[in-house]
Amino acid sequence: MGRDEQTEEREVLDSIFADEITDITDTLYRIAIPLEVVQHDDETEAAPILLLTIAYPETYPDIPPDLALSAPPDAPKHTYLDIQNDKARLLSALQPVIEESLGMAMVFTLVNTLKDSAELLISERQAAAQALKDIEAAKAEEEENRKFHGTAVTRETFLAWRERFRKEMAEAEEKRKEDKEAEDKKRRVKAEERLTGKQLFERGLVGKVEEDEDEVDDGDHDLIQPIQELKVED
Repeated sequence: MGRDEQTEEREVLDSIFADEITDITDTLYRIAIPLEVVQHDDETEAAPILLLTIAYPETYPDIPPDLALSAPPDAPKHTYLDIQNDKARLLSALQPVIEESLGMAMVFTLVNTLKDSAELLISERQAAAQALKDIEAAKAEEEENRKFHGTAVTRETFLAWRERFRKEMAEAEEKRKEDKEAEDKKRRVKAEERLTGKQLFERGLVGKVEEDEDEVDDGDHDLIQPIQELKVED
């Protein structure tokens, strides 16, 4: 094994990754791996691209290929994947596949495994970010609902409210009675001030008025009589 297997694998890879593979030397090449990322409603950034550089050692595939992972030049930083910081984690995920594939062409399997690992990492981070948003939204909704629902009613708070309500109603009823009595009294006074002659007669007030007048007349008569009896001397 060695050079023949490497050449045969390269021919297969050229047919599969015709637009993604770039030759650097006979034993060194690079494959661009576009990731498929589910975009949420508020996400508009482009899916990241991984660049996997593969170098064949002389005895590959009996020993693993040399691998390097990078991002395209001037690629925008993705929210959920930082290739510079995440490449060690992503490359370590390839180790089980490498160990199982020794002695066989493995680059195609490594590319697929790397793609799946990166997409899973992004998905996990998206889910974590969405969970935080959901928690914040739930807190905001709970706070908004609290404005409308107020304090939860318990037996103790209800009994205290009922006692206050009954007291307020009793005080309001007492005030209503007092106001009604005062209003009725005012009406009686005004009604008596506007009594007609008939009403005075029916209530026995006419006789009282005449008696008062008679008493005044009799008093005046007693005063006038002595005056009339006086004689004026010439």
